[in-house]
Amino acid sequence: MVERLEESLSRLTAWIRQHPQRISAALAAVLMAGGGGAYAVATLGPDAAAMPVQELVESVSPLALAPQLAALERMNLQLQRSEMTRSSDTPEALLQRLGVRDADAAAFLRRSPEARQALFGRAGRLVTADAGRANELLALTTRWITSDTDTEFKRFVVKRGPAGFTARIEIAPLVATQRLGSGAIQSSLFAATDEARIPDAVAVQIAEIFSGDIDFRRDLRKGDRFSVVFESLEADGEPLRTGRVLSTEFVNASRTFQAVWFSEAGQDGGYFTLDGRSTNKVYLASPLLFSRVSSGYGMRFHPIHGDRRAHLGVDYAAPTGTPVRTVGDGVVEFAGWQRGYGNVIVVSHRNQDSTLYAHLSRIDVRKGQRVSQGQFIGAVGSTGASTGPHLHFEFKVAGVHQDPLLVARRSESVPLPAHLKPRFDALAQIQKHNLIAAASMQPAGFQ
Repeated sequence: MVERLEESLSRLTAWIRQHPQRISAALAAVLMAGGGGAYAVATLGPDAAAMPVQELVESVSPLALAPQLAALERMNLQLQRSEMTRSSDTPEALLQRLGVRDADAAAFLRRSPEARQALFGRAGRLVTADAGRANELLALTTRWITSDTDTEFKRFVVKRGPAGFTARIEIAPLVATQRLGSGAIQSSLFAATDEARIPDAVAVQIAEIFSGDIDFRRDLRKGDRFSVVFESLEADGEPLRTGRVLSTEFVNASRTFQAVWFSEAGQDGGYFTLDGRSTNKVYLASPLLFSRVSSGYGMRFHPIHGDRRAHLGVDYAAPTGTPVRTVGDGVVEFAGWQRGYGNVIVVSHRNQDSTLYAHLSRIDVRKGQRVSQGQFIGAVGSTGASTGPHLHFEFKVAGVHQDPLLVARRSESVPLPAHLKPRFDALAQIQKHNLIAAASMQPAGFQ
């Protein structure tokens, strides 16, 4: 037995001396596997460095160029390029930016009344041109709307045919598609929506939707976040204008506000929280869309009289001409000049409530006129006893002054009627998932 073991060891030793590279490779594989690494394992085959090398040389003849060029000719290749129109464009300048070298096309556009209507003297319209192999114009298209309320768009089309160029203007319906977007506040709402490439019209709608809960100059904090689902009205896939915000969420100082658009057939719609309460409160949080409180309610050092006295309202710093809106439905009780207040408007609301708007540069309503919540009634100024342009805003309940900021916070909202709740709940569930998808977009933006 011992003799057999010694003989086996002797053979193994001799084999190791003859094949050191195989043993090294095997040990490396074992070590790497033992260390948990995901590496390629060396085989115990022959050493590649010791294998013979053979060089093979074979001549290859390229295909003839003529058949390839003929095939390209048959493909009828076209070049498509897009550019934005400029107010100073001439036919030659526009076609040159589009990569088109075609004197006949330029002459046709110069003569065409449709081209003058659609292209020239009109800045910011997207034009798409198809050009042939010789950079000649084959087709040209642009689309536009005339107002932000249009439901249809116009399409200008130029085509090259056997008899020359033709031009026409077509009318087609805008198609509504849903877009998702999200962003984070660093300085302002508009800066955040610009960073996320969300249209300004959407930012304005977000501010209006949450205006009963958030003062977008006073209350915003760095790190606040928003998500939004909105309509994009498109012409042949090209966005031409922004539609309605369908749902949105805003996280402000750890408080979360949500809103969903809901309308019953044949009736005006509105925004509601996910549990079915209207976001339209009796009073708005601020009489200005975007401003900051420069002087709050209570005792303060008076900037003109130089002593401490009660400040019975709130001052909002804003440039002269900034629109001022009424914070609630009511009737204009007074519109004119008062000492100290300058140009002033007083609006009577329900339950013996009233609001006052002072130092206006302009008054746009008259005594006895009925006004609706959010309606613009004047503009910021510096009339009367004022050290600079601002709005002085007061709120009275039964003739007694109240802090306007606290009144707005306590303002109640109206619940959705019970018979509409099932249909609203189904819509709210869909929009809740859409908002989750919008919030998960990284980096913040829209799609």
